[in-house]
Amino acid sequence: MYQPWLASILIASAPLVGMAQTPSTQKPAATQPSTAKPAPPKVADPAAAKQGAADAKGVRTVEIIGTDDMKYSVAAIAAKPGEQIRVRLVVKGGMPKIAMAHNFVLLAKAADTLKFVNAAAMARTTDYVPAELKAQVLASTTLAGAGETVEVTFKAPTAPGAYTYLCSFPGHFQAGMRGTLTVK
Repeated sequence: MYQPWLASILIASAPLVGMAQTPSTQKPAATQPSTAKPAPPKVADPAAAKQGAADAKGVRTVEIIGTDDMKYSVAAIAAKPGEQIRVRLVVKGGMPKIAMAHNFVLLAKAADTLKFVNAAAMARTTDYVPAELKAQVLASTTLAGAGETVEVTFKAPTAPGAYTYLCSFPGHFQAGMRGTLTVK
């Protein structure tokens, strides 16, 4: 079970983990001037910036931020039939993961969203994705807590229409943590 005192110790010691120190008896390595030319500045298309641009492999990345207010920063994603999409979910907040975690679950068009959400509330051992309704899931991430990032890459459905995506952590769908992937 979650122990508040343990979390405060872990949080307090987190900045100390991974700090590299060079002993004072060692001289730092000499640095060579770079001969590489700086990359040209990126010009962002406002529409592409929100939805992401395709990478060299043809996968478009859509970054979604989830916070303690239980809302996604992106509530609508437009897609072409069969398009490769990577959803990157970045979680920001201050609550411990056991109390506030988020995921991204894309449901099939025919899925009963309320039935799925109700069953998800009882599926803690499977990251709140009920095993008996897994066939209704087109894509999903694992749960992520504050400071964590998870992602999933999937092919958009070929059938045009509206597909619901949601956070299946208990109470988050009801609080409004959902969106629509529209294929057209």
